[in-house]
Amino acid sequence: MNEIESFDVVVVGGGPAGSTAATDLARTGRSVMLLDRAGRIKPCGGAIPPQAIREFDIPPHLLCAHINSARMISPSDRQVDMPINGGFVGMVNRAEFDEWLRTRAAETGAVRRTGTFTELVPTDNGQVIVRYETRGNDRPVQVQEVRARCVIGADGARSKVARQTIPGADKMPCVSAYHEIVRSPKNGEGGFDATRCDVYYQGKISPDFYGWVFPHGETTSVGVGTALSGFSLRTATDDLRKAAGLADAETIRREGAPIPLRPLDRWDDGRNVVLAGDAAGVVAPASGEGIYYALAGGRFAAQAAEAFCATGDVRSLKLARKQFMKAHGRVFWVLGIMQRFWYSSDKRRERFVSMCADPDVQQLTWEAYMNKRLVRAKPAAHVRVFFKDLGHLLGIVSAK
Repeated sequence: MNEIESFDVVVVGGGPAGSTAATDLARTGRSVMLLDRAGRIKPCGGAIPPQAIREFDIPPHLLCAHINSARMISPSDRQVDMPINGGFVGMVNRAEFDEWLRTRAAETGAVRRTGTFTELVPTDNGQVIVRYETRGNDRPVQVQEVRARCVIGADGARSKVARQTIPGADKMPCVSAYHEIVRSPKNGEGGFDATRCDVYYQGKISPDFYGWVFPHGETTSVGVGTALSGFSLRTATDDLRKAAGLADAETIRREGAPIPLRPLDRWDDGRNVVLAGDAAGVVAPASGEGIYYALAGGRFAAQAAEAFCATGDVRSLKLARKQFMKAHGRVFWVLGIMQRFWYSSDKRRERFVSMCADPDVQQLTWEAYMNKRLVRAKPAAHVRVFFKDLGHLLGIVSAK
């Protein structure tokens, strides 16, 4: 009988969270296996802020577009432009972006495997057997096994790792997201702007989230999200394409996926498993932004796994959630309140888009988004925004 291959850490899932965790652990000298499914492309708008580019060494060639502004469209079709003065948001195609991250992990020293995770089997010595399936073109499915001291579950919003090990993970609330990748029109054709993201806050497009048109250079992501059961995402996307002048654009592919609504209360099993990325629920409320937070969550999970491997203390696994929430929990709290209130009706969406026309709101929004922190250096602007926001909440300020 062959000896089972052993690793310090097995990372399940090769998206931004898993690949970042594998890269960081390999850099510390840990033996790491990165397991990912074949042919997986994550449905995603593809936006990454400058902070992600700086913090995670993302090379410029991966950016397929530079976005210089956002246009917010209200239920009454009012359009409010929010220019990014002196900055930009980068756009990536997830197929190329994720593959580059996985390749970087392998080049750093992680062992890369392609397969479908099936289960974790605890052992008597505190380690765990990771089982996964592989298949070839002319071969039947084969079950593979490796041994690990620690497992990082980074396998998405419906994480099999999380469901097997973390109580309550199967009840994670999600938004259902769907998008169509279409051929981009020429810049300026039919009002299309290759440097602008359009966001539709209209109940007919999404009753509780929003619709988006995100240019990716040669292609554009057009999609919608909702947590409302029975709402037709395809019909809403058809309506969105008509509204955006993209009804006749060539459709390249269609994709759908769940997006978590909030972080799980627990990310570790108290034994040898810790979660990262969508598996942990780290997608920003209101915006649905996930790439930066997946990268950050992967890094925190790697730090927790490294501490656990170094000390054997299972309490180290809690560091991933503790450090993430310390860094980003306040932002998630604020965005969660915003989503629950402003997205609840078209009347409130109208007022929300009206607020976006305010220069103070625009400045603080972009600074917070691009640098991934709440802006504290401009107290006067915060005071002005507070009273304007209060006026909108009370209906004192007109939405027009």
